[in-house]
Amino acid sequence: MPLAPAWPRSLAASRSGSRCPALPSSGLTALSPYRLVAMPAATTPKPNAKPAASATPASPAHPAEAPTIRRRIACMLYEGVLLFGVLSASTGAYLLARPALRQLGLDGPFTMQCWSFLVLGCYFVWFWQRNGQTLAMQTWRMRVETAAGVPPRWPQATLRFLLAWLWLPPSAALGHQLGLVKGPFVGVLCAGLLIWVLLALIDPRRQFLHDRLARTRLTDLRPPKP
Repeated sequence: MPLAPAWPRSLAASRSGSRCPALPSSGLTALSPYRLVAMPAATTPKPNAKPAASATPASPAHPAEAPTIRRRIACMLYEGVLLFGVLSASTGAYLLARPALRQLGLDGPFTMQCWSFLVLGCYFVWFWQRNGQTLAMQTWRMRVETAAGVPPRWPQATLRFLLAWLWLPPSAALGHQLGLVKGPFVGVLCAGLLIWVLLALIDPRRQFLHDRLARTRLTDLRPPKP
């Protein structure tokens, strides 16, 4: 026997003045010709609920790579151009203080060299501990950092600066031993610096020797090639 639709009776009840039964408040309801079907209420996610874990594991971060030797040499040459202005300003400051240094008996080539070395140290150490980059390193997209991936602090940056000059004493000693002066002597110093730079080629991670000793590293900030 077919079921009769439910709406004629409810319609007749409404005409007779009787109230329709209240719909359940637990969720949305859909009116069917034969019965009332309760629909499940929509659940709102909690604001602090953690998202479901993805089935695909996240790819590991790209390891830090050292810049190429060619880019490092280019960065050094550009740094030398910038340091020409820095040393010119420091020389002007030294000349202003020269009368006072003469009265103290401190004026001389050695004092001038120590002053220039101090200015260079302040320049490099300040930039390295600030963000790991000098002005030239910002242009060539490379940075000095620790094993934790952060710029070195003042003591570590100072140690790196001092260790970076380890090539100079043996090169200068060789030049003096050969009796070289002026141009040839400068050539020996440049050869010693080049050998020091090329020593990074025998390092497994292509790092300088002074970076190994100072426990720092030079990283390439360019995006990795696909």
